[in-house]
Amino acid sequence: MDVYEKVTTLGQAAALDCEGPPALTRAERKAQFIDQSRVYVTHPQRGKIPVLRTMQTSACERNCYYCPFQAGRDYRRVSFKPEELAATFDQMQRKRLVEGLFLSSGIVGGGVKAMDPMLDTVEILRRKYEYHGYIHLKIMPGAESAQIERAARLADRLSINLEGANEQRLLALAPKKDFWQELLPPLYWVRQNQHHLGPWVRPPSITTQFVVGPAGESDRELLATAHMLYREANLARAYYSPFNPIRGTVLENLPKTPLMREHRLYQADWLLRFYGFAVHELPFDEQGHLPLNLDPKLTWAKTHLSQRPTEINRASRAELLRIPGIGPKTTEAILAARRVGTLSNLQQLKQLGVQTGRAAPFILLNGKQTEYQLPLTGF
Repeated sequence: MDVYEKVTTLGQAAALDCEGPPALTRAERKAQFIDQSRVYVTHPQRGKIPVLRTMQTSACERNCYYCPFQAGRDYRRVSFKPEELAATFDQMQRKRLVEGLFLSSGIVGGGVKAMDPMLDTVEILRRKYEYHGYIHLKIMPGAESAQIERAARLADRLSINLEGANEQRLLALAPKKDFWQELLPPLYWVRQNQHHLGPWVRPPSITTQFVVGPAGESDRELLATAHMLYREANLARAYYSPFNPIRGTVLENLPKTPLMREHRLYQADWLLRFYGFAVHELPFDEQGHLPLNLDPKLTWAKTHLSQRPTEINRASRAELLRIPGIGPKTTEAILAARRVGTLSNLQQLKQLGVQTGRAAPFILLNGKQTEYQLPLTGF
């Protein structure tokens, strides 16, 4: 298998969203493999950058029920040696085809053994090829502390995917993984051991991912676990991956998770991260799910602000953030404008960036409610 086919095959496997590459000629593979193996991520300084997303190997001994390359499934197994993958990435980034690397792997021989070639690949990139750009490295379940420390010194971002919202939900997805021993401890490692890295090492950011739907978890379970990790482990971000059944896997007959559920989870997650909400304030139904027909902030506002609208000219930062149509940047703009004068009409708010159609039902300007038309739905 040539390098183009390896990159394509392992890039698709990393995405967990297909059953393998189509049959292509060598020329077609050369033309298409880049677009099929790179994704765009948001870099804190450079904005969106193209990143090669690939795997060290698609061979795996685990039996994660949702995964296309679970053990025993008829799936093409491909592997990169560390030097081979490092050289391939070096060529791609020198040609400016990609500006970063996201590396994961299947597991053969345990998580410790699976981590070594990944770490070697990144070490070669950093030392031999003197690559100083963005690297996102996935930590394998069961990785040793010394491996996590080495990864923290080499990578800009580390991900440890919980997959399930808790131990019970993980058992329904990946019965060979241990929630408490293999997955949670690495999420806390950087915060608890930053002193081992030294003051000259910038600690990597930490992320996790949940598989949404097939384990029967509620939105409340997912968001409660994410919120705990935001507070306790300095988690940078949680990702909510909607389940998509794959033929030949254990969960092939379960329904696909609606994309609107994923959308609502991300909206609620932002309320926890940037808007000062607590999990118990989110508008869950009796089963612990968010409503699909309205965004959670608008749902909360209809319950709490419809009868007690917020006075824009006196509201605190926290109160302004609770108003639909007003975000963190707009809140700062309102606070700055109030230091100059009084805000008295919707046009002034619109010029500050407020989505006035969403905000109007829930605000007062100089003690007066503005004219508005309440939207029937909200996204």
